[in-house]
Formats: sequence, structure tokens, C-alpha cells
Amino acid sequence: METGNTEISIKLENVSKTFRVREKGFTIRDRALNLFQPKRQKVIHALKNIDLQIKKGEFFGIVGHNGSGKSTLLHIMSGAYPPDPGGKTEIHGRFIRLALGLGFDKELTAHENIYLNGSILGLTMKEIGKRYHDILAFAELQNFAETKVKFYSTGMLSRLKFAIAVQAEADIFLMDEFFGGVGDLRFKKISEEVFDRSIVEGRTIVHVSHNLTTIEKY
Repeated sequence: METGNTEISIKLENVSKTFRVREKGFTIRDRALNLFQPKRQKVIHALKNIDLQIKKGEFFGIVGHNGSGKSTLLHIMSGAYPPDPGGKTEIHGRFIRLALGLGFDKELTAHENIYLNGSILGLTMKEIGKRYHDILAFAELQNFAETKVKFYSTGMLSRLKFAIAVQAEADIFLMDEFFGGVGDLRFKKISEEVFDRSIVEGRTIVHVSHNLTTIEKY
């Protein structure tokens, strides 16, 4: 997705996000009363009055505990969630969102998911075909290409996702705890080196994590 050309990659103005969750009764009496009363709703304020600007080529880290709204903020940036009325979002350039397992169809094989995810990232079938064996080799999944990914471990899924992601032609990477499940320490070290070399240089990175050490490195 491309929305313009500016020195600012991402801009949020007065962005809030509120969710309304219908409360359920836990007892038979509660459920009976709910039949005759308006449904009660619990209001959750995930984000409140966020203003920020992220420049082109900047590495922007967001650190917070689980449930603090980090992923919601990425959803807002990517357009998956609209902000509450009065909020404004802008994103300038082609972007992708990376999260463990995002975009995978668990009923498809690794072979099929490489083509599916590659097309989501904007690659042509010809480009994916040229890079297919390199993707499998980097993910160390040559022997599991025809296995449905629902049988993959967390580490295998993350390796495959990373191997596909580094092929992406994007200006902005929205990363949601992406290194959290990359695999063993050896592969994590390799993936971080490739990430530094292939993605960080010249790209805009927004990386959310609960791990401050991961963010501080950049």
C-alpha cells in the first residue's frame, strides 16, 4: 500500500481506540435477567490520545507489558482497525505487518504458504519461484515443504515467516513480537544478522515487544 511521498513515514494525531465488549452472565439468574434487560457492555480504552511521528528510515521501538495496547497500535497503523472519531492516521509507503504465523493458512503446506505469503508481500509468482528454494533452505525446512504448517512447531513457523519476510519489497515493517519465537539461539543469531543487513538499512521499522533488550539493540 502506498499513500504518498514525505519525510514522515507514519503519523498519528489524537488517536484513541475503544472496544465495547458485551458482558455475559455467569449464573443462571444473570442469564435469565439478561433476557429482559438491555445487554450490558464493558468499555475498554486500549489507546488514548496518541500523537506521534515516525520518520523515514527510523527504528521506532514500542515496549510494554501484555495487554498494554501495543498490538492495537500496530493494527491502527496498518489500517486494520479504524481509530475512534477525531483521530487521524497516515502511512506513507509500502508496508507489511509481521507477526508470528500472520498470513499462514494452517491447512496449507509450507510450499503453498510460501506462494500465498509471497503474493501478500507483493512478489510475483515468477519472483517467488526464483526465491523458493532459498526460502526453504534459510528456514531449514527442505524436508518439510509438503507438510501442512498446522503440524509445525512455533520455531518452525517463525523461521518460515522470517525467511519469507526478508524477501519483501516494502518501505515500512510493522513488527509484532517478531523475534519472540524465531527458534533456537543459533537461528536467532543468524536471523538478526540478516535482519540488520537486509531490512534495517534504509527501511522504517516499528517493532513492538515486551522485551526492552530487543529494542535497545537498535
